Amino acid sequence: MPSTHESTGKVARHRERMRAAGLRPVQFWVPDTRSPEFAEQMRQQCQNLKGDPAEADVLRFTEEAATHVEGWA
Repeated sequence: MPSTHESTGKVARHRERMRAAGLRPVQFWVPDTRSPEFAEQMRQQCQNLKGDPAEADVLRFTEEAATHVEGWA
């Protein structure tokens, strides 16, 4: 197993190559989808959308789009 120093150097070299390619690092914080609070919030949001005509239109559009994408494979 590489030492911490070796790993740090490897990461630094990788980041330098990415910067040379015109990229920059960005850090994102996202909700923890494993938490019970997240699951409850999603359940509540889904309940709120139940029967919403706009949501039905979005689902219909998504299903049609997915059908077209599957045909590309």
